[in-house]
Amino acid sequence: MTTPPPLLSARGLHVSFPGRHGGPPARAVDGVDLDIGPGEIVALVGESGCGKTTLARSLLGLVPPTSGSIAFAGRPLEYSSRALKAHRGRVQLVLQDPSGSLNPRHTVYDAVAEGLRIHRYAGDERAAVSRALSRAGLRPPERFLLRHPHELSGGQRQRVVIAGALVLEPEIVVADEPVASLDASVRGEILALLLRLRAELGLSALVVTHDLGLAWNIADRVAVMYLGRIVETGDVERVLTAPRHPYTQALLSVLPEAPGDPVVLAGEPPDPTRIPSGCRFRARCQVLASGAADRAGVADACHGLDPEVLGGGGGEQVACHWARAQVARAPLTDLRGVATPGPHPRRTGHRSLSHQDPSEAP
Repeated sequence: MTTPPPLLSARGLHVSFPGRHGGPPARAVDGVDLDIGPGEIVALVGESGCGKTTLARSLLGLVPPTSGSIAFAGRPLEYSSRALKAHRGRVQLVLQDPSGSLNPRHTVYDAVAEGLRIHRYAGDERAAVSRALSRAGLRPPERFLLRHPHELSGGQRQRVVIAGALVLEPEIVVADEPVASLDASVRGEILALLLRLRAELGLSALVVTHDLGLAWNIADRVAVMYLGRIVETGDVERVLTAPRHPYTQALLSVLPEAPGDPVVLAGEPPDPTRIPSGCRFRARCQVLASGAADRAGVADACHGLDPEVLGGGGGEQVACHWARAQVARAPLTDLRGVATPGPHPRRTGHRSLSHQDPSEAP
């Protein structure tokens, strides 16, 4: 069975921002290949400041790349006003905070119809708005058309934001922390909605999050990002139950269900204007600090050899010299010497696998 070509893809993507006072540029995205296939949900996870949102905004055409390319349906993204407008009709953004993204003076109808008006929709505007609200779970839509955001619950406001993305019938949505501002009781409903939209409409999604529980419950594939680059990627069950990169292991070690003690990473991520030589994670790497990399004969490579950029497609991949040296080991074990946890039940409702920054673990 052949794999369908990706719907949205990035190749060799770099996004840099000018440094302060003429200093070196900040390399927010520093060499990323990423594919999102038709009907696929990909979770992009990592600490705050790792470049997740910049990568997502670049895929939307909101931030032009410094180098590299983005393609939609096999065609390179162009940056003329007309091309970007057409691209954003097919790739829509769902923002994190519905209270901040909705104009308090606009009714629900105006909020959802805004995209139609920008794109000069020629059909029945009211019918399109009602259809989008119904798909987002606000039924009957007539009850909500004339309401203002302050008259809605947090979950209803997020559904209005989702309806605003759906009204143009996009093929991909980019959801930036789509449930971070919601109560736990509502989070599962929104995740179930996104899965239903994928099933009914064939909608693809890139979900940007630092909540590994969200990735576990909704994604088909996960990409773990650190300091501007994807360091591990693969099927979500494989990556989250048998992580190979020390950074992924550290992220998972602080979850309530994780066995053993949490891995507390030393210090803060390096300054993106001064990315270290060799492996970019080496300054905080618990494997290198413990001597395990030296015993495996890869410590010199960790200090001097930058792991290559991972491919954007499926299959398990890891940008770690030590992890690649452990391929022959079975069963795969983490640094603490215990087998990584087995599969958890998935998609039976949102689990309480809230992410905790390993640098803040008790």
